Amino acid sequence: MSSDILINLSDLNKRINDILKKLDLPSLRSELARLTIESGDPGLWSDEAHAKEVMSSLSTLRETVTSSEKLPSDAQALTELIEMSKTSGDDSLHQEVQILYETLSKNVTKVELVTFLSGQYDACEAIMTIKAGQGGTEAMDWASMLSRMYTRYFEKRGWSFETVEYLPGEEVGLKSVTYLVHGRLSYGYLKNEKGTHRLVRLSPFNADNLRQTSFAGVEVVPLLPEEAEVEIRPEDLEFDASRASGAGGQNVNKVSTAVRIKHLPSGIVVECQTQRYQDANRKIAMQVLKSKLWEIQETKRQEELKAIKGGATIASWGHQIRSYVLHPYKLVKDLRTDYEETNPDSVLDGNLDGFIESGLKMIN
Repeated sequence: MSSDILINLSDLNKRINDILKKLDLPSLRSELARLTIESGDPGLWSDEAHAKEVMSSLSTLRETVTSSEKLPSDAQALTELIEMSKTSGDDSLHQEVQILYETLSKNVTKVELVTFLSGQYDACEAIMTIKAGQGGTEAMDWASMLSRMYTRYFEKRGWSFETVEYLPGEEVGLKSVTYLVHGRLSYGYLKNEKGTHRLVRLSPFNADNLRQTSFAGVEVVPLLPEEAEVEIRPEDLEFDASRASGAGGQNVNKVSTAVRIKHLPSGIVVECQTQRYQDANRKIAMQVLKSKLWEIQETKRQEELKAIKGGATIASWGHQIRSYVLHPYKLVKDLRTDYEETNPDSVLDGNLDGFIESGLKMIN
């Protein structure tokens, strides 16, 4: 067994060397030092949105640097343990070797995923919107289930998030919700979740308990840095302010804090009502609008490249990417990568690492 692991360890060592080259650890350490200093600034929280960005980025970057730095020493420790197991005759060492090897392999894969996130805006924070599809109550309940799944995933990754817009369903669930996800690389990790998600289950809203198929759409765009070039002309915007509804402080229904911006040429409408002040809501709404307009431009550019080079069409919002079957069997399957899991409850509780990983490997 140890000889087989030694052979596999050689491959792991090669992957570790590749990871360290691609990550550019000196640059990451420099960025980590900068964020650490910024996080200790007494005035940091005067801009809450920026503060959340700094703290989430700091947490993610620290984990990446710490995990990467440990890989060579962990590989060396495993090599030494393998050598000990060959000469000691202690069977318990063989079991320990296997456990350490599996742990190292998982850690290598985890850090390796970061090296796949080299797209222009992969390091950015993300804006995620979940919308109920056709199907009334069933679809709105499914959108709510997806919302819970993703927010649990955010929490497991240590990302903070805030609700930009929330439109509840008439009876249950939600019609749409938009989250601003604070975390370095959150867009890179989430970008492949964009598309239509399909649920098959026995309906809890039907007296006959019939099998029901529901759909919900997920949109993911990067929260663009301020220097990103997206042209938005003031004359193309229609701006409305209204009284916010729902949580938001005692003044929420007394003043016009909610913001609605319509981009006339594209028809895109963005709303934000979660902040206490109109200027804050307007700033977030403009950030979301800018990101959505960038996505339109980027999709058009990619389609033009595909037309020139030939190849498959780009997956758009309406394309089904994943099926969640709760009846008559249990299965969650990604239709692009064929990755699947047979425990939907775990997936819907935010355990998405397998799907995220397979999606990132698909495009690398």
